[in-house]
Amino acid sequence: MGCFCSTSKNVKTPGYEDPTILASETPFTVSEVEALYELFLKLSNSIIEDGLIHKEEFQLALFRNENEKNLFADRIFDLFDVKRNGVIEFGEFVRSLGVFHPNAALEDKIAFAFRLYDLRQTGYIEREELKEMVLALLHESDLVLSDDMIEAIVDKTFKDADTKDDGRIDQDEWKAFVSQHPSLIKNMTLPYLKDITLAFPSFIARTEVEDSERGLTGEEQIVTTV
Repeated sequence: MGCFCSTSKNVKTPGYEDPTILASETPFTVSEVEALYELFLKLSNSIIEDGLIHKEEFQLALFRNENEKNLFADRIFDLFDVKRNGVIEFGEFVRSLGVFHPNAALEDKIAFAFRLYDLRQTGYIEREELKEMVLALLHESDLVLSDDMIEAIVDKTFKDADTKDDGRIDQDEWKAFVSQHPSLIKNMTLPYLKDITLAFPSFIARTEVEDSERGLTGEEQIVTTV
C-alpha cells in the first residue's frame, strides 16, 4: 500500500487544519507548520496508514520501539491527544509541539511539565505519582539506582517543593520549585524546532549522560529528562 495522501497533495488527513490558523496560535510560522505537516504524514503512516498518529506510532517515533510499555511515552501521548479519542490529529500535533518551541512562553512549558507528572489529573502532583514517573524515566535512561536512593530523591523533592507541607505539590508550588531549579524543564525546549523547515527532528527522548558531568543533583538529572 502506498503512503496515505501520497497520491494527491489535495487530499488532507482527518483533522487537518489551516496552517495559517495554526501559525497564529503557536510560535511556528506558516512555512514551519507546512513542514510539520510533512513530518506528521511520515509519523502518522509509519504503522497504520490513516493519517492519524496512533500510540504505537508515537512510541516508535520517540523511542524506536512501538511495543515496549513506557509510562513516559504514554503520558506525552495523552497530553498531545487533546480530544481524548486515542489518536493525535494534525492540529493537536502542532499545538502541543509548539510548547517545546524555544519561543514558547515559559509558563506554558512549566504547566505542560506539571500535567505530565499529574498522572491522575487531580490538579496536584502526589508523592506516588512522582515516584512512578521517576521509575519510568530511570527505566528509559538505563540508569540504575537503589531503592533507597529513589526514595531519597522523591523525599527531597517533596521537602523542597511541598512548601505547604500537605503531601502534594500544587501548580504554584511547582512553578516556584522550577524557578529555583530551571534545569528541571530544560527538555521542554527543543532548539531544532526553530529550524524545522531545514530538517526533520529525530524525536528521540533520552537522558543525556553528560548531565551528571555538569553537576546536576540526583533529582534534577531524572526530572530533566522530561
